Amino acid sequence: MRRTISEARLRRLDIQGFDSVERDRLAQAGPWLRMAFGLCATLALLGTATASTVLLGVLAAIAFTAALSPVHPFDLLYNHGIRHLRGTPPLPGRGAPSRFACGLGSVWLLLTIWAFESPASGLGYALGFTLVASATLVTTTDVCIPSMIYRAIFGPPRTRSIDEPPSSQRTPSSSTGKMASVAMAKPRR
Repeated sequence: MRRTISEARLRRLDIQGFDSVERDRLAQAGPWLRMAFGLCATLALLGTATASTVLLGVLAAIAFTAALSPVHPFDLLYNHGIRHLRGTPPLPGRGAPSRFACGLGSVWLLLTIWAFESPASGLGYALGFTLVASATLVTTTDVCIPSMIYRAIFGPPRTRSIDEPPSSQRTPSSSTGKMASVAMAKPRR
């Protein structure tokens, strides 16, 4: 069964840095791109609710790793497990806006840990639950506030070509074994 993706959702994913990924691939991978943020939201919720600086520290390390790599550590669960059961390709790499969001999350988690370790535990709960809300927002709607901040600083995503062909109009490339586009994509700005 072929999936489709709405223009609004496509725009939100482009803001996160997936603006160079084909529309059809995003339609297929989109729901699974949310998994990493959902797991982060869950761990942040548990760590904040229990004021567990150890759990929040582990999550900060995961977020820091995600900031350095186009492959989020939680994407590996899909890429090396779930996708084989589903017969789907690996998730596309995460762009700079998404990695910026993870870096910001890592710093936010460190501030939350500091607050829990200091007499300002109320601030720790406020910071932690705000992070949970932000991660839940991107998990449920693909609206990523840190990616929006990145785009406000560094510029908008590339404009997708109106005549970008769906995957059914792509032909195999003999030299790479990958799919090649029949029409040329617009160059990045």
